[in-house]
Amino acid sequence: MFGYLKRLLPDGNKSEVSSTQTAFRLLLGAALTLAGLSHLSWSRSEFLAQVPGWFPADADLVVVLSGVIEVLIGTALLLAAKYREIVGLVAAVFFVAIFPGNIAQLIEGTDAFGLDSSTSRSVRLIFQPVVVGWALWSTGTWSTHMARGAS
Repeated sequence: MFGYLKRLLPDGNKSEVSSTQTAFRLLLGAALTLAGLSHLSWSRSEFLAQVPGWFPADADLVVVLSGVIEVLIGTALLLAAKYREIVGLVAAVFFVAIFPGNIAQLIEGTDAFGLDSSTSRSVRLIFQPVVVGWALWSTGTWSTHMARGAS
């Protein structure tokens, strides 16, 4: 596993990315930074509503920490192109980590951000793998993985 991660670091012979991939990486970085800032300010109550009641931590702490993490990942996607592949992997792992909260929102029927029906909450779940793929593709992480194989 450490060998795989080493290939994603700057000296690991990264794969090339297209200008389209770079544009999508920057768009994802801007979206994550904005989402993180909204966790910390104007949309905090919406995010609080999304923390499942069964989660064993203070809901406000979860919202603040996830907001800080989103700002850090988003900023890294925007500014740390040299580390884009490892940041892409971190972003993908983050999107997978928050997926149970999105499932809980569907199961518990929690309304937030205009997701006020089972249909809209289900559609959101379908797009979670899309953002995971977006993070891996736009940063070249997927290309590096496929070109060198996961060992």
